[in-house]
Amino acid sequence: MSSASGTRPFLLISTRDDPTAAEDEVRGFLSAGRLSPADLVVHALDASPLPAELDLEDYAGILLGGGPFNSSDDPARKSTTQLRVESELSALLDRIVEADFPFLGACYGVGTLGVHQGGMVDRTHGEPVGTARIELTDAGAADPLAAGLPRTFDAFVGHKEAISQLPGRAVLLATSATCPVQMFRIGANLYATQFHPELDGDGLATRIAVYRDAGYFPPEAAGELTDLAHAADVSHAATVLRNFVARYRR
Repeated sequence: MSSASGTRPFLLISTRDDPTAAEDEVRGFLSAGRLSPADLVVHALDASPLPAELDLEDYAGILLGGGPFNSSDDPARKSTTQLRVESELSALLDRIVEADFPFLGACYGVGTLGVHQGGMVDRTHGEPVGTARIELTDAGAADPLAAGLPRTFDAFVGHKEAISQLPGRAVLLATSATCPVQMFRIGANLYATQFHPELDGDGLATRIAVYRDAGYFPPEAAGELTDLAHAADVSHAATVLRNFVARYRR
């Protein structure tokens, strides 16, 4: 499989069941990653299972967006779809961790990769919708995905769960005052961010509208948060995604 430019596309795995949020997430990854539509294959995992014959060599790398699921949800309350999604992502991670295959998971990626690697994911360090000041660690500043980033920068966040105990083999790349694990790496090529490198102001405004009643913030705060989304400067955060694309494009 190759794109119109002759390079292998990236695979974006989406778990969003709301079509407006899912469509805007694709727009965000295309824009922040400076990808053309031909460079991105999208699989809506909530709608259909991953194909059993998925060949990693068809893709330059795998991207995982955020979504409505939380790894730390009570298993007894997880829907059939959520349980299937978790099982399929775990099986995929078995393969890509073993192969050290390029992977970048945003927000939900922290929960999936963190749990898969033996970390503790719970609701201790959830963050309200808005901006967070992200700080690179020494290892983060030296990582290829941080090339061109300042040591501190703002990024959009909004999550109910986070890592409270980093997997033993993980390298901590970024942190913040309210959420100690904002970015980590497994092996040489697997990354997860708690913040959203794909989100711009329009994207966050869309998610505020879509998830107004999903428990991420008081519904009456939607207008104020939308104003914040449009006023914030989170331009540096997209550098992580652009560097991932540039590093692994082939």
